[in-house]
Amino acid sequence: MTYDLILGDYAYSSWSLRGWLLFEKFGVPRRTRLLDFFDDRSVAEQMPDFAPARTVPVMKTPDGVVVADSLAMAEELAYRHPEAGFWPVSPTARATARMLAAEMHSGFSALRNECPMNLRTAYVDSAPSDAVLADVARLEVLWDHARATCGGEGPWLCGTYSVADAFYAPVAARLAGYALPLGKAAADYVDAHLADPAFRRWRAMGLVRGETLPWYAKPYETKDWPGPTPLAAHSVASGPSVNDACPYSGKPVRDFLEFQGKVYGFCNPFCRDKTVADPEAWPAFMALVNTH
Repeated sequence: MTYDLILGDYAYSSWSLRGWLLFEKFGVPRRTRLLDFFDDRSVAEQMPDFAPARTVPVMKTPDGVVVADSLAMAEELAYRHPEAGFWPVSPTARATARMLAAEMHSGFSALRNECPMNLRTAYVDSAPSDAVLADVARLEVLWDHARATCGGEGPWLCGTYSVADAFYAPVAARLAGYALPLGKAAADYVDAHLADPAFRRWRAMGLVRGETLPWYAKPYETKDWPGPTPLAAHSVASGPSVNDACPYSGKPVRDFLEFQGKVYGFCNPFCRDKTVADPEAWPAFMALVNTH
């Protein structure tokens, strides 16, 4: 029971991040295809087999049904996979999570328009407008309400990680990347997203796949990405490596990196490069490291 999933650019497509997290965080198998944001064709023209969808993300179910829009995808996946835990079990927490996801889906236009997601860049100061600051204040109200209503000891809004958190992951990237002012509770929630291994895997792919798109750049002083600092690794021209099979695909290795004094092999440059970008984010790679 494998789905087909169409996404936009890893570094810039915030809605695609939401759609991908719905599969990655809840363990739903998928075949993934990326569109090219440098392509002169429209999104719809790049995926004629997914009509009538015209935006990303979009999925095709195992029985061939096209479902566009991340909120529709979330509800359909939750219905088809009730054991996966897309929504909280508690009626109070579930209703709260649905409200949070719906407002994220339809609101925060100033934050979206003035601070587009850009996982390749972070700014010292982005001179936020009053409208952006009003959106940030509203986020803090919602997040505080969720915690007060749902309780829980973990970092997520309504107890365990839910659709609501997947929907706010790109918001966390915006808040951090544009250095927007936050109270401690909101800042802690943003930090939880930046440290989440799934988010780190998505960002690692965004650093090495696709072009740097100049229309996302802003005229502000840049700084290092505010999330966890990746462990040091670098690509090397040749082996031998400690492993014969790629830790992700199981295929024979032909591309290599050096990490902590040892050489590891991968089946293609993308597998190698995404690992170089953030080795610790990839459980299969770290499991290989731990066996050697």
